[in-house]
Amino acid sequence: MTAMNINRRIFLAGSTAAAAAFVVPRHVLGGPGHVVPSEKLNIAGIGVGGMGGGNLRQLESQNIIALCDVDHNYAAGTFKRYPNARTYYDYRQMLDVEKDIDAVLIATPDHTHAVISMEAMRRGKHVYCQKPLTHDVYESRMLAKAAKKFGVTTQMGIQGHSDVGIRLISEWIADGAIGEIREVDAWCSLSYYPWGHASWSSKWSSRPKETPAVPDKLNWDLWLGPAVERPYHPAYHPRVWRCWLDFGCGMMGDRGAHTLDPVFTALKLTHPTSIDATSMGLNKDTHPLSSIVTYKFGARGDLPPVKLTWYEGTRPPRPEDLEDGRRLGNSEGGSLFKGTKGKLMAGVYGEGPRLIPESRMKEYKKPPETIPRIKCSHEMEWVAACKENRQAGADFGYSGMLTETCLLGNVARQVDTRIEWDHKNLKVTNLPEANQLIHPPYRDGWSLGEK
Repeated sequence: MTAMNINRRIFLAGSTAAAAAFVVPRHVLGGPGHVVPSEKLNIAGIGVGGMGGGNLRQLESQNIIALCDVDHNYAAGTFKRYPNARTYYDYRQMLDVEKDIDAVLIATPDHTHAVISMEAMRRGKHVYCQKPLTHDVYESRMLAKAAKKFGVTTQMGIQGHSDVGIRLISEWIADGAIGEIREVDAWCSLSYYPWGHASWSSKWSSRPKETPAVPDKLNWDLWLGPAVERPYHPAYHPRVWRCWLDFGCGMMGDRGAHTLDPVFTALKLTHPTSIDATSMGLNKDTHPLSSIVTYKFGARGDLPPVKLTWYEGTRPPRPEDLEDGRRLGNSEGGSLFKGTKGKLMAGVYGEGPRLIPESRMKEYKKPPETIPRIKCSHEMEWVAACKENRQAGADFGYSGMLTETCLLGNVARQVDTRIEWDHKNLKVTNLPEANQLIHPPYRDGWSLGEK
């Protein structure tokens, strides 16, 4: 056997002590994507003008070797920060040219997450993708399957998953702090209105009709990706695409992915059986002004069924035992676990969990730590997982399931009624017309390439 044929996974698993004693060159372990813990990852950023730029700052202890963005003006600040990184418009060209990429960070608009993540994994790259993982339910299921198939390390950008709050919530609930839990309220009091986040946009209840010129250094065709073709308009880019159904997942995908994360983890939720939604301000182009989405989950082992209600653009009823002067959640949202022995309240990211009433909090004897704490950023937890040949905490298996649930809420909101969900077959059973929303067709020339 030549050195080029050594399998890195076998090498690390079979010789942990020896591996600590010396560094094996990258080329000996099989090329790009195979990194021993003592080496730095070669990372490429895709979609780096906004949130992606912040993610890259958390990864600066590694090698940032390539950057890709369809708008080189919007990404100019990030390009300047990493002058040694080569820049691209098209992620496919970058992956073709940059043979030494080990891992990619993806922070593009929601509608391009799936096609980019799938292509990177197919090429053996580890992937960190911002939330929500995908733009539709089917894509989430396919990415989870692909991550397992290709054996890469994945992470979705829900930073609260690496924080202490989610661990405290899980430990207290497992300790029986509030008894048996059959109901949870979660909410985001914010709303994407006016659509397009600009004063002029309130003149329309749907897409603008003007067709301004495409700005210099913006490749609008690449920005559209698999979405249905439409003219460029600043109501979509930059930053304001989340409210549009063709591009973003609304608050359900944005804050829902964060706020429902501790709920899923602490209660060991999997797939809902039904989703019921009522919304205000529905139209064919944008997410609603406000909505209430109710999920039903079946029993999980010894855990009872759960009713989870999501409030968007509004708040749930204030608990009677929440003292005057105390805020419900935080200024943007939160979650409220309702148990047979009391209630537990937390912020958007699971931060600051408190038992209600405060007297219960003061008398509660907190259990010992049973869940390991993470001492680094969410991004660096992913890097450590890549180097240790393991999955990260919010890998695509877990985050795909979480994203599916959020996006099923969007399906129910669009049809504005209850849907019954067959998760094994990815099918709405009581309303056939809703199934066209599970995976809307891509524009010609684009494919997830899942088969």
